[in-house]
Amino acid sequence: MKNLNKNIVAGIAIAAVFVAAGCTKRSELVPEAPSKFTPDVTLTSPVAFANALNALNASVRFEFFGDSAPLLTESLFTDAAVEGTTDKTTPAQNLNASITPTANLDSDDFNKIARYWYAWYNGIKDANVIISRIDNATWPTPAARNQTLATAYFHRAYRYYRLVHEFGDVPLVLKEEKQINNGYFSTQRIVILRKMKEDLDFAVANLNDSNPKGTVSKGAAAHLLAKVDLALGLFDEAIAACNVAINGPYKLMTGRFGVNGADATKNVIWDLHRPENKAAGANTEALYVVLDRENLEGATPNGSQVMRNCCPMWHNGTILTPGLRKPGMSDAITAETPLTLLYGRGIGRLRGTPYATKYIWTDNTDLRHAPGNWINMTDLVYNNPGLKSGTNADPNWYGKKLEQYTADNVASRFVNGPRDTIRAWFSWPHYKVFIGSSQFASDKNWSPPRGTNTDWYVFRLAETYLLRAEAYVWKGQTSLAMADLNQVRVRAQAQLLTDAGSVNIGTILDERQRELYWEEPRKTELTRMAYIFAQTGIPAYNGKTYNIATFSTNNFMYDRVMEKNDFYKNPNVVTNSGNRYTISPYHVLWPIPQREIDLNITGRINQNKGYAGAELNVAPLDKIVQ
Repeated sequence: MKNLNKNIVAGIAIAAVFVAAGCTKRSELVPEAPSKFTPDVTLTSPVAFANALNALNASVRFEFFGDSAPLLTESLFTDAAVEGTTDKTTPAQNLNASITPTANLDSDDFNKIARYWYAWYNGIKDANVIISRIDNATWPTPAARNQTLATAYFHRAYRYYRLVHEFGDVPLVLKEEKQINNGYFSTQRIVILRKMKEDLDFAVANLNDSNPKGTVSKGAAAHLLAKVDLALGLFDEAIAACNVAINGPYKLMTGRFGVNGADATKNVIWDLHRPENKAAGANTEALYVVLDRENLEGATPNGSQVMRNCCPMWHNGTILTPGLRKPGMSDAITAETPLTLLYGRGIGRLRGTPYATKYIWTDNTDLRHAPGNWINMTDLVYNNPGLKSGTNADPNWYGKKLEQYTADNVASRFVNGPRDTIRAWFSWPHYKVFIGSSQFASDKNWSPPRGTNTDWYVFRLAETYLLRAEAYVWKGQTSLAMADLNQVRVRAQAQLLTDAGSVNIGTILDERQRELYWEEPRKTELTRMAYIFAQTGIPAYNGKTYNIATFSTNNFMYDRVMEKNDFYKNPNVVTNSGNRYTISPYHVLWPIPQREIDLNITGRINQNKGYAGAELNVAPLDKIVQ
């Protein structure tokens, strides 16, 4: 593996340099660290270990930030979204053609599958150095030592939890690599998860909840343990793990708080997702957040970019006035109604599906879909100054709200129809993706406005309730599951569920989508659920049963996507560049990047079934071998 096969000692020097130079920008570090920064020299004090752990915390945030953030790749393999870029042939839309082991798997214009592989293994490498050298320091108390070790265990487990649900069986590396190793073997996913459970049990026992925001808490470790327990089919233990967080000091935020807390036009859902509030001391819901602020060393250079990625490209010339069919929209920040300052200048990379943007919103009381929090295209106005006069004038429509686009009125209302309704016409959760305000117009990330630096939730107590609800569903205790779902829904002022008999895994997935947009790695969670169905044989709500033997050809994740994602199930959807949206059952797991297999010349990293090279697989390790 590329990043594992480098000088591993130099890798941990990244954390060591935190102590020696006060630098927190990984991208500025040279590959080979000076010899004085080797772990033997630097990882010898509690302060040095704390700084190494800070580096691991910082490395978690890569998934959420930057243009074409990796979480986009997680999203487009699901029921909730597709890649909306329509003017290029390269995006991951025709997954059958574009997702192969030798394809470009690490590019803004393609996907970030390989980025996940490299990032997770880099973090594992750094965690392993901390774990291996834990006794190089003189610790003030055994508890201080164990808390550091527990945090490193959490970070390693977090990355392996993601790896095994993105890639399946992968190499298990549990110790510091001090020399180049090109003899890795794939280990069974279930073996890896059992080891991560062992480590997380230790973490929950040795962490506390008095930690600073941005670091790993006992509640966060319990939350991750619940996910691992679910993946292992240990539903009672998953419930117990959830209880650690739910019965601890954490509470769902139900009252107004923080910045804008006194603004009567807003509500608690808006408050919960303000950048300034996510790591605030008053926020009792945050189990684990990553910190990314412009005034912090090591801040992401281009900020979150979430508005750019997740908002429609309404300004691309697609939207014309219904009257004289003139260009209706302007992205100028100097416009009389500066939509780009109010909502951001999106390019529609993350195109929500009708399931995610319409079908699951079944009542008009839910604050997560309320006016002001959720934006429909018809909330925007025709703001192009050229509509007032001149050759493109249509003054009767200037300043009026957009007229709803429908398939029925496309021919009569627009020239050749909206040329890009995939990219330019969809609704979105403004409260989640709006990062900044008009006061940031001079910010480098607001030229044009696309999102700036912000803290972000990794784990939040609302998801803990949804995890416990899921565990109850697996056990058939749907009344208890419904009660937990309603804990989340009552805060959102959504209509409460009353029919426990209708609660199933689909209900859980619907609520996760409402609550956890751009927080959950939905592909990971769908694959985890698909494994549970296959491991247990429990019938799904679609009436089907699944098994591990046919996992790559018949699984719940694919069936769920084809049930809910109109883009993949409709062969007539074609982008401007000619791409069709396709997905197959084997996409339940991603391909291992081929160059990682090729570099591993004395071992065998198996390829996942459905991809070229899988015919060369050998039996994965069924026990820990180090």
